[in-house]
Amino acid sequence: MSEVKSGDTVRIHYTGTLSDGSVFDSSQGNDPLEFVVGSGQIIPGLDVALPGMKVGDEKRVEIASEDAYGPHHAEARQAVPRTEIPADIPLEVGLQLQAKNERGEIMPLTVTEITHETVVLDANHPLAGKDLTFEIELVSVN
Repeated sequence: MSEVKSGDTVRIHYTGTLSDGSVFDSSQGNDPLEFVVGSGQIIPGLDVALPGMKVGDEKRVEIASEDAYGPHHAEARQAVPRTEIPADIPLEVGLQLQAKNERGEIMPLTVTEITHETVVLDANHPLAGKDLTFEIELVSVN
């Protein structure tokens, strides 16, 4: 049985939890996640945990926020006048919006606060600044 190495295409089942034990994502009941090890397709802390595993191996991986979605950046939060949000968008905290940045790239934003005058938008990844734990099972290696 071959061991995983950088450049291999692998399929894993996983369950990701936060430090309080709550599940933020899981492949259980779905197809396994497929990606190329070492290609940057997944978070760095999970990518480096796979080399050396064999099909059927299971592993618990604890990942610091720096090796997951990075730190939470306060400057990525911005209050914009409520009038700049189209009137047909039903605003509520937690709503996911998209905007184009200066380079024309689509950027996801989360509404984090709403007042009569402003809407606070957060461009941080929802898991930024959080340590993560993954229970993984290697399903296949190609």
